[in-house]
Amino acid sequence: MSWTLVLHGGAGQMTPATVTPEQAEGARAALNRALDAGAVILTGGGAALDAVEAAVRVLEEDPHFNAGRGAALTHDGVAELDAAIMDGRDRNAGAVAGVSATRHPVSLARAVMAHSPHVLLSGAGADAFARSQGCEPATQDWLALPERRAQLAEMIAGGGAFDVDMKYGTVGAVACDAHGHLAAATSTGGVTGKRWGRIGDSPLIGAGTYADDRAAAVSCTGSGEFFIRTGVAHEICARVRLAGESLETAVAAVLAEVTALGGSGGIIATGPQGEAVWHFTTPGMYRARLTSDGGREIAVFGDA
Repeated sequence: MSWTLVLHGGAGQMTPATVTPEQAEGARAALNRALDAGAVILTGGGAALDAVEAAVRVLEEDPHFNAGRGAALTHDGVAELDAAIMDGRDRNAGAVAGVSATRHPVSLARAVMAHSPHVLLSGAGADAFARSQGCEPATQDWLALPERRAQLAEMIAGGGAFDVDMKYGTVGAVACDAHGHLAAATSTGGVTGKRWGRIGDSPLIGAGTYADDRAAAVSCTGSGEFFIRTGVAHEICARVRLAGESLETAVAAVLAEVTALGGSGGIIATGPQGEAVWHFTTPGMYRARLTSDGGREIAVFGDA
């Protein structure tokens, strides 16, 4: 009955100089709660798919991360949310992009997977689908926090590019359950100041999110345009399945490709043997992992 759960809460310029002790402890506490939410399911013999959804829902509620409540705002000051979820058993998947009225985008993505003939819905159509499915709604006042509005105002006033603080607070989870099945989920608010309906890698199956029982479950965080160009999540799985690489080797090699193109970020992954892998090229990444033998690790900075 062994199982593995790995989480991330974003990668970027997280250092003791840029993240206060209070912020770091708040993020650690949220990651701990998310591990517990997934562990309850996995300990009871539940499915990896249920575990990753439960874990990501916890992180979507916590304003320390850029997903759900506390999401980054577009140039127009709107929280537009993206999410994806994938089942490694049959590679069934669901995703949403640019939704603006849903409390838990990861659960809306799962509804797309389970109750529609589609994989990816966006914008007003995805919001309408959420209402039809009875997904828990959220107002912009609940999603958009004063801190995020201040970040946006600072960026606009400075005439800077989007994502001025380079903190990719995207959240994600991957799991291997006691039956050897895999699942992955990712949720994000994108980048501060995004325009023109920009969509990153998080809701794109094969780029920021992928799960295949034959190889691995992968969730990414970072400079999305580069992760899209590299097809990161699927590329890792392909290297494991077709080239026979270890999961650790594949993750490092593909992230090196992202770096070579000019991008940065982080990856979490697990395989059918319950490997628990993370790798990042930024100063820090909010991350956590838990296994059925009780091994629990939560970290923020490069060394802890």
